[in-house]
Amino acid sequence: MHAMRLDAPHAALQWVELPDRQPGPGEIRVRVGACGVCRTDLHVVDGDLPFPGHPVIPGHEIVGRIDALGEGVQGLHPGQRVGIPWLGHTCGTCRYCHSGHENLCDHPLFTGYTRDGGYATAAIADARYAFPLGEDGDDVDLAPLLCAGLIGWRSLVMAGEDARTLGLYGFGAAAHIIAQVAIWQGRRVYGFTRPGDSKTQDFARGLGAVWAGGSDEQPPEPLDAAIIFAPVGALVPAALRAVRKGGRVVCAGIHMSEIPAFSYDLLWEERQLVSVANLTRQDGLDFLSLAPRIGIRTSTTRYPLREANRALADLRAGRFEGAAVLVP
Repeated sequence: MHAMRLDAPHAALQWVELPDRQPGPGEIRVRVGACGVCRTDLHVVDGDLPFPGHPVIPGHEIVGRIDALGEGVQGLHPGQRVGIPWLGHTCGTCRYCHSGHENLCDHPLFTGYTRDGGYATAAIADARYAFPLGEDGDDVDLAPLLCAGLIGWRSLVMAGEDARTLGLYGFGAAAHIIAQVAIWQGRRVYGFTRPGDSKTQDFARGLGAVWAGGSDEQPPEPLDAAIIFAPVGALVPAALRAVRKGGRVVCAGIHMSEIPAFSYDLLWEERQLVSVANLTRQDGLDFLSLAPRIGIRTSTTRYPLREANRALADLRAGRFEGAAVLVP
């Protein structure tokens, strides 16, 4: 197998050839058809998340086909197309796993961070965290659903069913997917981009947003809820300022820059500030079963696997709309 591997934080990924790996008990091996490039991958490469202490293959928006089963795997078969997400393993014994909050497991493994991921021609995965995808749709189009879509879905659920006016801060991979879900649900979506980014604002309006503007602007009406996808702490007080009394601001990223001090009146009147962490398998089942009914269209830019560093640089600089996807 071949892979793009991170050997040290702040370093470029290296093209490496590795022996084919065999799945252990409860695991599967997947031949990767496509792997999305997520902002969390940037946080791993750029050292925003603690380096795991060993070389790692990034990538956690994996679409591929099973080509080997480990001992004890049931319900999956060779040749089946599956998706592998960020949450790659949970202990099953801690209080969070027992209470339906496996996304907060005390002893998790994360695909592409604490276990090798999908910037490769093959990947090993815990069979319990492989989602059957069926045969509809292209691998590249489906890949962003495995994190951008899933974390967007969990964030949308946390925003609340009564959030009819919804602001999305940072209109990238996750927002362009979840905007389509929210609009399908009958919500009014407001897209917030970097100030002056008229191209992305046009992109948001093209997907059905009723308004799009800079993150330094106020929407034309108070928001019921806002989801912050951009890893920019300064957006927290901006979003609190935009939501109505009793409104909710959801922070969807795994990492965010420092949140500046803000006056209590922005939080007062029962506004809520919450975060989203990882996902549960039920999140995946719920969203992936709903996505075909909605007819979600992902906007993707393809890169050969060897050009993973360029894809990461383009993501960092905001050079494309939607999501980047690596193809072996």
